[in-house]
Amino acid sequence: MSDVDPAAGGRLPAAFLTPGSSSFTDFLTAHARHLLPSGTGVFPGALPELPHATTIVAATFADGIVIAGDRRATMGNLIAHRSMEKVFPADDYSAVGIAGTAGVAVELVKLFQVELEHYEKIEGTRLSLEGKANRLATMIRGNLGLAMQGLAVVPLFAGYDLDRQVGRIFSYDVAGGRYEEHDHHSVGSGSLFARGSLKKRWRRGLDPAGVVEVLVEALVDAAEEDSATGGPEPDLSIYPVVATVTAEGYQRVPDDELAAAVAAVRERRLAR
Repeated sequence: MSDVDPAAGGRLPAAFLTPGSSSFTDFLTAHARHLLPSGTGVFPGALPELPHATTIVAATFADGIVIAGDRRATMGNLIAHRSMEKVFPADDYSAVGIAGTAGVAVELVKLFQVELEHYEKIEGTRLSLEGKANRLATMIRGNLGLAMQGLAVVPLFAGYDLDRQVGRIFSYDVAGGRYEEHDHHSVGSGSLFARGSLKKRWRRGLDPAGVVEVLVEALVDAAEEDSATGGPEPDLSIYPVVATVTAEGYQRVPDDELAAAVAAVRERRLAR
């Protein structure tokens, strides 16, 4: 979409000056639908193999949430990427992890980030965490056409609720159904194994470092049973992307702390 209209003497097009919704997605739908992930249209014939993101885990603790994702992306029986980023800040107080078709998922997250920033600039206030979760559900529902062709996106959204002063986790289905999860959750191809690990290892009262270790072990458990989930590779300095979201905001956990968590998990397994 062009920023200026040459026929208007360099001025912005009327679309930018017309009052409307505070939703950036609604703006694109009305004036530049082809820029939406769902605006690609229907693909004729069979789709080629595309990279897929896999396992995302999240858990709460007293002061917020921790969210983590493995780094592997697969394309059929091949490893497409060994160090893909799957966890992103949605804004200062929320994060989103992606599972599903990687290209569509990353594009959806970028649009979601702009959506939240646009709302804040237009309305002069930040959306509530519940409002953010609802906006993401609407965007996923708009991708249903592509999901029916196999280009599904199933994110995991989590953040710190400034009103309730607690961490909250939300999961979705491909039709945009939104579900609040309690304590912990996982999505992606290795989620079945990760959830089993989380049920055994997570408990109330854990500090952030303890929750990070629980999530790292859940991803290790998933990687042992699911070929699409990549475990930590210390020799290549490849560790999961892990972030905390608290009243202090979004903070990524540095690799040296993750290396210590991976070492603790391995030592405990050797001891058993």
